[in-house]
Amino acid sequence: MHVTINDVAKLAGVSKTTVSRILNGNFKQSKEETKQKVLDAIRELDYRPNALAQGLKSMKTNVIAIVLSNLKNSFWTKVLEGVEDTCRAMNYQLMICNTNEDSALEREHIKGLQMRQVDGIIVNPTVHNNPFFETLTKSGFPLILINRKLNRIKANYVVTNNVHGGKLATQHFLKLGKTKITAFVYSSKGVSSWSGRIQGYREAMLEGGIPPELQNVVEVDEEEGSSKKAVLKLCSGDTRPEAIFSTNNMMTLEIIEGIQELGLRMPEDIAIIGYDETPWSRHLSPPLTTINQPAYEMGRLAAEGLIRLIRASRQPRPKTVTLVPDIIIRRSCGTKSMEVQ
Repeated sequence: MHVTINDVAKLAGVSKTTVSRILNGNFKQSKEETKQKVLDAIRELDYRPNALAQGLKSMKTNVIAIVLSNLKNSFWTKVLEGVEDTCRAMNYQLMICNTNEDSALEREHIKGLQMRQVDGIIVNPTVHNNPFFETLTKSGFPLILINRKLNRIKANYVVTNNVHGGKLATQHFLKLGKTKITAFVYSSKGVSSWSGRIQGYREAMLEGGIPPELQNVVEVDEEEGSSKKAVLKLCSGDTRPEAIFSTNNMMTLEIIEGIQELGLRMPEDIAIIGYDETPWSRHLSPPLTTINQPAYEMGRLAAEGLIRLIRASRQPRPKTVTLVPDIIIRRSCGTKSMEVQ
């Protein structure tokens, strides 16, 4: 049976105009509950507007792209799910590119996607292309930057409050009576998400009465095995910390591997909190306490924001959407059993 916009309106209990408005990315006149009812009805009925007719009318391709910096990181699975669900509901196709933190490849991907006439692009940017992104944003091309903010680049962003995330982890350790806390971070300069987490660690330590000289931040490069090598060195001597805050989920696995290789127990000998909730966090032994970013929401909001930009009659002023992380408490941090989620 051919599904029409009238069928969607009837199932959602709204007018045809309201459905049309939401399909066109105009959410301002609709409540969140109404928008969700329409999107749910679209999914349930598998409604697909005539993309060819829409494209001919608007001179758009109804294709957007996302360019990520590291697809090996499982955090991006949920982000992509949010982007894809939104694209499907709003009749857009999605192209995916990966840069592996290579700034030259990033420029190549974005230029290639523009040549293929995608309507807009979501990017988790590398940190060495600021002049390129400055030119791109000034051109008016629909663009959303996610996860990382670029210094002095005025753009539309969807990011997480990483300072708050770093504070959550550190404050939880301090609450448990642990004061010898080491933070691990990748040494790439200019990555706002990583630097924000370390800023949160330092702020929480100072607020907890731990002066800078008793704080410890270990910087490692992103080469495979570097985090494990660093934790073996750190935990082999008399200066072993009571707790480790890992600012990246791929790093966390190497840290745990190193701790186990030394024959140390978690959390009895050393406690650990990781950043980003993953499908495997709860299945580790012991289950891993994590700082949980709203990854799906990041993807959904980025896609919705990009489609609004594409459909806008004039370019709006850039804005930043900031999401708030929370902590999922499990046994790896040494918490009381009654607090474990």
